[in-house]
Amino acid sequence: MNSGQRVLRTSRLEARITAEQKAMIERAAAYEGRSVSDFVLHSVQEAAKAVVREHEMLRLNRQQSETLVQMLLEPPEPNAALQEAGQEYHRRVRRA
Repeated sequence: MNSGQRVLRTSRLEARITAEQKAMIERAAAYEGRSVSDFVLHSVQEAAKAVVREHEMLRLNRQQSETLVQMLLEPPEPNAALQEAGQEYHRRVRRA
């Protein structure tokens, strides 16, 4: 996003905090030369990104990575349970 672009903010987020929490946030915002709103928004967004990344990123060790690649390159034949699940999926999808 260009620094000249304005972002339309239409959603609101509210929270009740203690006087001590508010003072700490105001102090931290002042140290960074930001408004409290900007400081809070930036901090919460960075924390949210970290949590999402932690939960959505798959981490594999070397052996797991090699096994995954091998399975993708040479997938095993589907067993009976997988074939049955595929047939059930197709029956349900066709009815929908």
